[in-house]
Amino acid sequence: MPELPEVETTCRGISPHVNQQKVTRLLIRNPNLRWPIPDFLADEVEGQVIESVGRRGKYILLKISTGEVMVHLGMSGSLRIIEQDEPVLKHDHVDFCFGNGKALRLTDPRRFGSVLWQPLNEHHELLYKLGPEPLCEHFDAKHLHSICAGRKAAIKQVIMDSKVVVGVGNIYATEALFLSGIDPRRAAGNISYERLACLVENIKKVLAAAIEQGGTTLKDFVGGDGKPGYFKQKLNVYGRKGEPCVQCMAPLTEVRLGQRSTVFCKHCQR
Repeated sequence: MPELPEVETTCRGISPHVNQQKVTRLLIRNPNLRWPIPDFLADEVEGQVIESVGRRGKYILLKISTGEVMVHLGMSGSLRIIEQDEPVLKHDHVDFCFGNGKALRLTDPRRFGSVLWQPLNEHHELLYKLGPEPLCEHFDAKHLHSICAGRKAAIKQVIMDSKVVVGVGNIYATEALFLSGIDPRRAAGNISYERLACLVENIKKVLAAAIEQGGTTLKDFVGGDGKPGYFKQKLNVYGRKGEPCVQCMAPLTEVRLGQRSTVFCKHCQR
């Protein structure tokens, strides 16, 4: 699943091609994604100019004068800039066509993504309860410590909760916990303020590095230019079950937390 760095990479990739472009046509080939695409969406966006491309959590926000189109990439979706006459393939569900002859195409083989609408000055229910962005100043040690106080849940599950902080998915939570020397199974309430401060800094560090590298390509992800991300080359623990730890050379261990695989080092993480 595309995580925050992949979504941010997509935003940055499409933004120069989309900003200040007029939508001449919204072509919806299949409205049946995770949630049905609103019937009125074409009426809202056609003839409008894309004022900016933003992001909230894993939602890409295409802003026009009357609101924002909310695009989620789901499990394996992608947004690409194409020529409008590019052949249509089986899983190409939506095209935003522009006056310059280009189009923004949503491809989603599993159809777990979504294209929704948020009117101006309103808060869509999917965005309303999201926690702070991980790279902003509001996500700090004080915030995380207040959330963790007294909680018995595993720290990895806490930092992956979008109500606590958005966009810290499985890959980046696993990597940040390794860099912080924290066992992902440890109860969140049993971790000191100082160690949580270290974790916050490493979450920011890992996400910033992944964005710089264009995200992580594991199976399906490509950026807005159709190119893969390269952060996978820098992973210390994720997907490396049984391989030697980069610090102590002991074999890495895999467990299941919240139905997700979690790889860590029993010697370096406590």
